[in-house]
Amino acid sequence: MIELTHTYANELQGCYESLHPESLTEPSLLRFNQVLANELGFPNDFANDAEAIGLFSGNRLPSNSRPIAQVYAGHQFGAFSPRLGDGRALLIGELIDQAGARRDIQLKGSGRTPFSRGGDGKAALGPVLREYLIGEAMFALGVPTTRALAVTVGKDTVYRDGLKPRAVLTRVALSHIRVGTFEYFSSQQEWGKLEALVEYSLRRHYPDAICGSDPSLDLFKCVIERQADLISQWMALGFIHGVMNTDNMTISGETIDYGPCAFMDRYDPQTVFSSIDEYGRYAYGNQTKIGKWNLAMLAKALLPISSVPESKKIDAFVEALDRYDVLYDAYYFQRMARKLGLSSGVADDRGLVDSFLILLSEQNADFTNAFRCLSDALRGDFAFFDEVFESNLVKAKEWRMNWMGRVNRDGVDCAHVADEMDACNPMYIPRNHLVEEALDLAVAEGDLSAFDSLFNIVSRPFDDVDAAEKKYRMPAPMNAPPHVTFCGT
Repeated sequence: MIELTHTYANELQGCYESLHPESLTEPSLLRFNQVLANELGFPNDFANDAEAIGLFSGNRLPSNSRPIAQVYAGHQFGAFSPRLGDGRALLIGELIDQAGARRDIQLKGSGRTPFSRGGDGKAALGPVLREYLIGEAMFALGVPTTRALAVTVGKDTVYRDGLKPRAVLTRVALSHIRVGTFEYFSSQQEWGKLEALVEYSLRRHYPDAICGSDPSLDLFKCVIERQADLISQWMALGFIHGVMNTDNMTISGETIDYGPCAFMDRYDPQTVFSSIDEYGRYAYGNQTKIGKWNLAMLAKALLPISSVPESKKIDAFVEALDRYDVLYDAYYFQRMARKLGLSSGVADDRGLVDSFLILLSEQNADFTNAFRCLSDALRGDFAFFDEVFESNLVKAKEWRMNWMGRVNRDGVDCAHVADEMDACNPMYIPRNHLVEEALDLAVAEGDLSAFDSLFNIVSRPFDDVDAAEKKYRMPAPMNAPPHVTFCGT
């Protein structure tokens, strides 16, 4: 039996509702993440054990589990919803992984909860497979993320634009504490619970920061730095979260909730994929400032319990929040300079980064391929570069000449620099049209061959595999309909 603990439930009573998951009919384990299971300390043959089916379906939880639905609030597209919570998920417990880190084990799609707001609390197979795929792709790219341990299916169906197979996702996270969790207790003026949540969050996620006289300000500063780092990683990879509500922003700094997310093909800062983001609030180019806006909502929630003198309280939090811009700029420039092979990064390099993005925008070039082709050029092979920038090769070559001159100015080994660039510029991302094709085939026909092939590719995104796999690095055809994503499961 796995050793589950329950620090959240034990220390933060009143922050959740206890209940049991709804059973799956004749459950079976569709996919199991053995790599993650090893990290968590599961036995090597656990997937073949009857205990696994009971655990991952929710049908027969271990005796040491304690399923709870966490409560939280959230700003959704800028409007405050005072009571949200886990409407289709249950935290069944925590465990200590092989590295000594505490991890949440959560069942998503496990049935109705007190926070379901009229929904059935269940999940369809397509969105569950999507989160499994994208979450593991993000992990392979080095981005902090929640991860998928298992996908379990049964004979049940759910109605989602027609009947679809029901599935349950087993999700793993450093925690599921969100900005919206603090907003809930602040809006309810439950100051004791808010203080307890702050202290718990510091102990769990930022134990080294427990040194100041004001725990709420200490926590705020830590979350600012973690979010600045995370969002800079999204931007450097062309990732668009799609629904950056405050209830989808973890204080651990992990990417969470992959419903309307997608990776940008052709570079355009205004890119939006979510069907409900009518005004582009969460467009690619807006993610940086939305991150800061969300943090401002966290500050608003924490201010009432801050021990900073009243006359200085707002200034202290504003000063901390203003560091977000400085931190983000430093993280972002460091990553973009590295993507261009400019590890020594000087002030003038910002112009080189900016001019490259302008070039991508003008030529409607593919974001991922545009960065990846540079290492080939540095090795003296210009075929990939010429393919990416064929619409205006003269202007592209002019930029390339300036860039190569800058790289050579450092007196470096260009082959070594090219290798370093390949280690941070992926060859493969989960291309939107390929994701949808794989999911459609899995749901409609029960055929996971395309899903597994894509999963294997995006699980090693920096490897240049056989030329036969070239389709996985190509964007959707120019005449393809716009890609649209949807919230929820």
